Amino acid sequence: MKAIDFTTEELCHDPRLRIALVTETWPPEVNGVAMTLKRMVDGLIKRGHSVQLVRPKQTPGDVALRGGALEEVLSRGLKLPRYDGLKLGLPAKSRLVRTWTRQRPDLVHVATEGPLGWTAVSAAAKLRLPVTSDFHTNFDHYSAHYGVGWLRQPVAAYLRRFHNRTAATFVPTGELAHALAGQGYERVEVISRGVDTTLYSPARRSDELRAQWGVAPGGLAVVSVGRLAPEKNLGLTLRAFAAIRQQRPDARMVVVGDGPMREALARECPQAVLAGMRHGEDLAAHYASADLFLFPSLTETFGNVTLEGMASGLCTVAYDYAAAAEVIHDLHNGAVLRCGDEDGFIERAVQLACADELRTEIGREARRSAEGIDWERVNDHFAEALVRVWRGGVGARDGKTVLRTQEAES
Repeated sequence: MKAIDFTTEELCHDPRLRIALVTETWPPEVNGVAMTLKRMVDGLIKRGHSVQLVRPKQTPGDVALRGGALEEVLSRGLKLPRYDGLKLGLPAKSRLVRTWTRQRPDLVHVATEGPLGWTAVSAAAKLRLPVTSDFHTNFDHYSAHYGVGWLRQPVAAYLRRFHNRTAATFVPTGELAHALAGQGYERVEVISRGVDTTLYSPARRSDELRAQWGVAPGGLAVVSVGRLAPEKNLGLTLRAFAAIRQQRPDARMVVVGDGPMREALARECPQAVLAGMRHGEDLAAHYASADLFLFPSLTETFGNVTLEGMASGLCTVAYDYAAAAEVIHDLHNGAVLRCGDEDGFIERAVQLACADELRTEIGREARRSAEGIDWERVNDHFAEALVRVWRGGVGARDGKTVLRTQEAES
């Protein structure tokens, strides 16, 4: 990326930064982190910033983008165990130091906390570059679901140290910011998420798709969207659906997504439609063509699917957690239950499955709520936060963060 000289006027108003963004996941990989980062990178470029994307190679033939507002630096990676389609970026400190010495970015933003991300923070520290980070995934919470619960505390300690080496850690909800602050995280700031209300819309509802699912006219389509993995609490989804079927024999379970639990889910619920991974307008049609969305996960940092379902006009049943805690008001634009209240979750799912008029009105309110959750405002906030850190002259070094905070300046 070409060097930029800032005039006094630009420094006071709208500087155009060179931002190195480091991530271990990126489209076409399908997950909430990759989707969110793509939206935010697009937003930075739209606002006049240039982005150098540092990520692992996804395929042997992967070729880095060159030129333009988005350039890429491809690193080595290893397949992530039990998570098909994702790579773990390998350490790359020396290469990043050389790269950023030749073309010095104004700021480094590290979006994922793997070995690539850790060494990116270290490289930024060596070069005294401002560095910020994202907290996208509760990796420490995942350990119990994969039979390594003893790793939860070490992983939590690693994540805390990782983020406290940076000038700011961005999280998607106030609830998560409060929780992390209580665990010793420093300089946590909330930057929420948005939803594409043009893509995700009730207008994409398809009677033809419902017929393919085996849903009769007037029948009930119950949908689950997300990775088919232990941390998503799919067992509760199946129990809730079984209870719904006792009251609504015409109900059909539609599962959108893929993952290591696919075969087990097919055995436990053989009547379910396993739609697999869906993308773009096809995914949007699957949301909009359903009637009730069950999402009992307790490991999300946000849960983009919550907003996607709401934008699609779906009535969502979720725990009072992550995105649902921020945007859903019980029995107004969705349903939220106290975290861990499995009986309550099942009861509310059955209630809404049997109350067609109430469920439909909740879906309308969900759509109206989603229309006010705009990616443009989110991206404005993100860009402003990066500029603020850059202006603060923040640097980091191993084991200690050197920071001039806004509070200290005021």
